[in-house]
Amino acid sequence: MMKVYLVFLCLLPSLISGASILPEPRKNVRASATNAEIQSLAEQFYAADTNKAASGDINLNLQYKATSSQSTSGTDYASQKLFSYVNEAKLFARPTFAKLVALLDNYVQITGTAESVPTAEVQEQNAFIDEIFKTSIITKLSNFFISKGYYSTAASFKTDLKEMWFGLYTRTSGPLDSSGFEHVFHGEIHKGKISGLHSWVQLYLLEKSGQVNYLSYTSDGVWTGYPDVYAFQLKWNTYLKTIGSFFVGSSPEFDIAMYTLCYVTRPDSLCTVQMGGSTFQIQTYTWANSTYGNGKRYVASSYPNI
Repeated sequence: MMKVYLVFLCLLPSLISGASILPEPRKNVRASATNAEIQSLAEQFYAADTNKAASGDINLNLQYKATSSQSTSGTDYASQKLFSYVNEAKLFARPTFAKLVALLDNYVQITGTAESVPTAEVQEQNAFIDEIFKTSIITKLSNFFISKGYYSTAASFKTDLKEMWFGLYTRTSGPLDSSGFEHVFHGEIHKGKISGLHSWVQLYLLEKSGQVNYLSYTSDGVWTGYPDVYAFQLKWNTYLKTIGSFFVGSSPEFDIAMYTLCYVTRPDSLCTVQMGGSTFQIQTYTWANSTYGNGKRYVASSYPNI
């Protein structure tokens, strides 16, 4: 009886405040999802990406393939733009693309300045998440996570996905100036260099507006259709990216699904995935300096490792 009484006293503050007594943790056990299961699910994402670009929707002008030593020099080996054509009228009218694009003007480029998140931007975040959760790709991911015990319900996964990607933290030991979404999908300038920036949509929009100068490429994936995987060298204004890896032609839901699959099941490591019968890896990093919920970590980065 005494033990029961003591437990009740420990839980009493939570009961009074109305807080959840046992917030659902995100299971972080590598053995829960096997390598074969991860590769199989990634292949399902590839087949289910109905919003991806079709042949002719994107024309790339790769121009010059740089060697490893050339890629670090910042030399412009490409006199023309990377994207010679993107079918914006078709692709960006699709709901998940439109809601991604709406988010891309919400961020301060250079780290060190606090990110302001007014109500309108929170609504844009929610609209994007609501939209991708209507897709079969995110449904497949949600069902997989539930079946493997990472989450108990689709609703709990949805709540956690928003926090892991949009939750703010500091990359400069000061103001809350960054998030996983900003880093991966928007890109940042950190310590005088481009950090993150792994969204082909953002890359295209930056090049179109004259902010990005494409320099060269170092890797072209084996895929003949979309999505494909590339590594580019570029400058964002005067800031250099010596190697930036991207899915090109993929939908926003595909990118989020691939990155989240690997982030949850293979945090802080290389994650082997599969598309069209060919394997490659995604590198994931968790943000170790701060947590949320029951010790969960925010996304620091996730990108194709090529």
